[in-house]
Amino acid sequence: MRRLTLTLATCLWTTSALADSAALLVENAAPSVLDRLRGSDGVAAAVTPLREAGVDVLALRGADGAEMREGLGRFIETLDPETDRVAIVLSGRFVNTGRETYLLPADGEADADAIFADAMPLSPLLAILGDYPGQAVLMLAEGAPNALDARFLKDGAGRFELPQGVTLIRGAPDMIARLARQDLATPARTIVATAREENLGVEGFAPSSFAFLPAARPPEPEPDRPEEPQDLPQVSDAEAELRLWEDVSARDDADAYELYLKAFPSGPNAGAARDRLAAIEAEPGREARLTEETLELTREERSEIQRDLSLLDYNTRGIDGIFGPGTRSAIEAWQEARGFEVTSYLTGAQIDRLDDQAAERAEELEREAAAREAERARNDRAYWQQTGASGEEADLRAYLERYPDGDYADLAEDEIGEIEAARAEAAARQDRQAWATAEETDTTGAYRQYLSDYPEGAFAEQAERRLSQLEQPSEERQAEAQAQAEEAALNLSPMARRLAEAKLASLDLGPGRIDGSFDGDTRRAIRRYQDSRGLGVTGYLDQPTVVRLLADSILR
Repeated sequence: MRRLTLTLATCLWTTSALADSAALLVENAAPSVLDRLRGSDGVAAAVTPLREAGVDVLALRGADGAEMREGLGRFIETLDPETDRVAIVLSGRFVNTGRETYLLPADGEADADAIFADAMPLSPLLAILGDYPGQAVLMLAEGAPNALDARFLKDGAGRFELPQGVTLIRGAPDMIARLARQDLATPARTIVATAREENLGVEGFAPSSFAFLPAARPPEPEPDRPEEPQDLPQVSDAEAELRLWEDVSARDDADAYELYLKAFPSGPNAGAARDRLAAIEAEPGREARLTEETLELTREERSEIQRDLSLLDYNTRGIDGIFGPGTRSAIEAWQEARGFEVTSYLTGAQIDRLDDQAAERAEELEREAAAREAERARNDRAYWQQTGASGEEADLRAYLERYPDGDYADLAEDEIGEIEAARAEAAARQDRQAWATAEETDTTGAYRQYLSDYPEGAFAEQAERRLSQLEQPSEERQAEAQAQAEEAALNLSPMARRLAEAKLASLDLGPGRIDGSFDGDTRRAIRRYQDSRGLGVTGYLDQPTVVRLLADSILR
């Protein structure tokens, strides 16, 4: 790799002792041929306009590992109690481990040993920016992805946890360079709004009204002369008041409303400004809410977050893509358990962490389910050898009583069917007719009448079993009715029902035809699935069962 010309930017500092803004620029990206023809200096082109705006600037270009470390040390030394805002702009190739992001030296090799020894980690820079909440900007100029063959490392900056109050803007090198040169260095220029218009990535503290440099200060009054009162606009200046109120309402932040009240303390919108200012100051977690809103989560992405929380046993009270009180409470419980600040709002890094934990939990649940299924299959096979394998009706029924949905249930039912068919053929004509009448009526009275007329009839056992079913305790009937109601409440579409059957079929649970109609075979397959995964065994779909089916789909 051809190394860039190396110039540790010695003393690219403003000389003003009154400067209260500082910036660190690192340009480690090799310019393209087109850049050279244009005379572009990348992010280094922002040095002059930033200095002219009164910003202390340290710039590194084509730096190796030692020079980046030296430059960072010099940058930290210049931050003093007077510094009130900091910007860091990095351009080059980035790699990450999932927990840490590194900027490679200009001539750095993309192997793990060289990266860990010479690359600049972002965590120290984030720690610096975290000391200037609301006045800290990190801009990353990321080049096109390159193949990376290094263990533990991924190409690109990846996702990472931002300190509260830090604004992150990322994008292509030419776009970031232009934003740094034209907007970062211009007082009162709203860089977040401009970044969004340019479709750059914006994360963290990102109100649309945010500007890195404040508006230019008015000149100080001449010495030895009494300070004349400021000529603030009066309420009578309706046009000026209206323009200011429109701008303030669009910004909708505390600084804007305070500015309005300073200019128009008795203006027609002063009451509304005070009310809005009080609401902003009283709103708990406002910054966390704004941070989550910048992620612009879709409804499907929100549903995925709810599924992840449900898999980790945090009750969101539904999976509908709407973050109501149930979901917010679940997020708070998860944040507290993982040592995060409890806000009920998520950051991008927290979403990644939650997704990873849910995937791990889903795999763990599947391993547990596989172990339970193997144990059940062993017990099922052993009991079949003890009972149903004999072919005797009593043994076959004993097997079905213990394993109604067992691996040999279909075989047992077929053999019993053959036995009952033979019995029916041997039964007397009147006996058979009486039984047919009882089956057609299908009431307790009809079956008792049959048993009274034919106490030793060929269908006496079947009549007694049917009586037992009809006289099933009311609690069991109520439980089945409740399970039916829970499945109906899911309001599954025909497509969703077919997908459920297809998933059960892929697990060799035998749901029958995949047609969206839940027949006896489907109910048996659902019971088998619920039993093997430690869920409530009803034969009907409920929310926990659907969540697990979705988790299984992710894994397979």
